[in-house]
Amino acid sequence: MTENPATPPVGAEDGPHGIALTRTFDARRELVFEAWTTPEHFAYWFGGELEVPAGRMAMDARPGGVWSLVMRTPDGGELPFSGVYREVAVPERLEFTLKDTSAPSGTEGEIVRVTLTDLGDRTEMAFRQLGGNLTSEQYRQAEAGWAGFFDRLGELLARA
Repeated sequence: MTENPATPPVGAEDGPHGIALTRTFDARRELVFEAWTTPEHFAYWFGGELEVPAGRMAMDARPGGVWSLVMRTPDGGELPFSGVYREVAVPERLEFTLKDTSAPSGTEGEIVRVTLTDLGDRTEMAFRQLGGNLTSEQYRQAEAGWAGFFDRLGELLARA
């Protein structure tokens, strides 16, 4: 897996609008897509080192389908996340909402877009989180979190 320089989303230079990360994985695009849409795979890498119990997660990967999970923190705390799939184009693109307890009420949360480009036995993943619901510091923290998650995703795909 290689990390590519991130390109900011349109308008990112004007304020805290989101995150843009690009990674290349040594895995076929279909496997990377499955890692995003199969509960046991997603539970392994989402959350990085934090536990995501499979029994506390649901995924209905189709447009309008709902996903949810709970991460457990080392001190016994819980971090719930949820959202709705807006686009599911197997095996090239996902778009879904992402909401946690800090999301402003009345909003759908952030928008996550994942685009997978077939490079033969490798896959380029372009990741975007948009929405403007977070502060600059929260986006910096979220970006660091996603980078760690994608390290775990790379580990999972290397074992496949």
